[in-house]
Amino acid sequence: MKKEITEQENDLIEAIRNYKSSYHNKSKELRRYAIILFEEMIYD
Repeated sequence: MKKEITEQENDLIEAIRNYKSSYHNKSKELRRYAIILFEEMIYD
């Protein structure tokens, strides 16, 4: 079974991956961006 994801979901996944891949130097901006995307998804 293959599921389609929205552009917003894809953006959130990419933001989380980018945050996780910044292994030693975690970016506060990337984390904040991922949180904002997530909150927009659950509160809209």
